[in-house]
Amino acid sequence: MPIKLQGIFPPVPTPFDSDGEILPNKLKSNLALWNQTGLHGYVILGSNGEAVMLTEYEKIALWQAAREAIPRDKLFLVGAGMESTRASIALAKRAAEFGADAAMFVTPSYYKAEMKPAALIRHYRAIADASPIPTIIYNMPAATGIDLDADTVIQLAEHPNIIGIKDSSGNVAKFATIVRAVRPDFSVLAGSGGYAYPALCVGAQGAVAALANVAPRECVALYEAFRAGRHEEARALQLRLVQLNAAVTTRWNVPGLKAALEELNQGFYGGPPRLPLLPLGEAERVALRKIMQEANVI
Repeated sequence: MPIKLQGIFPPVPTPFDSDGEILPNKLKSNLALWNQTGLHGYVILGSNGEAVMLTEYEKIALWQAAREAIPRDKLFLVGAGMESTRASIALAKRAAEFGADAAMFVTPSYYKAEMKPAALIRHYRAIADASPIPTIIYNMPAATGIDLDADTVIQLAEHPNIIGIKDSSGNVAKFATIVRAVRPDFSVLAGSGGYAYPALCVGAQGAVAALANVAPRECVALYEAFRAGRHEEARALQLRLVQLNAAVTTRWNVPGLKAALEELNQGFYGGPPRLPLLPLGEAERVALRKIMQEANVI
């Protein structure tokens, strides 16, 4: 049965101890808490999962732990993008073995001058041909320096095993162009909670948002208000969460997200990021706490 790629999905952080070792059991306990909030599924090992910092062995251990903790009525999405097409396919096959519902592939970027539309189209089509599970394009220009244009995405959407795109460009006009041209079951997901409401207004099917880790109920409430036509409620929630979204993305990134989880005081494990990322200092945590209070999540 085809999966329905819609709703609110947090790209969950990877828990590490003070020595930088992964803590699969902490991931499971965090997921148990998120499971109570109405989220529609999870992305395990996206950008906020520090995927680029992990070995394949660590990725598989975390996927295994996540599969045990994610109920079957919630989507289990994984980040499986690698620099080569071949390595991406291999990782997609491993993800399928561990019960992932779909795999997400960030644009290769090391040889970014060569990552022209023709190369990326061939890359994503080859992955989709070989992957035993549905595939999702991941556009993250702030990290990769590559911004997939609408025409490239529209061409890729013709492939039946490419079911959607997580687009973190923030270009809502581009989202609208894509939505207008692609098949009805191809999903555009906003890549940030900062523009979830405007993205939904032009036809996006949901969001993969770091914000949803620390404000899961609020993000789900925004989505449900939009779906029910309660636009003023959705708009008010969007405005309330804008500063918190910035705090755990562009301002302090993964270290800020992990600190915010701890500030919730709800039993979530944040812990340190993996070097070379550094944890927030005390002054930064004070500022973060104030933003969380203003957003009414603590």
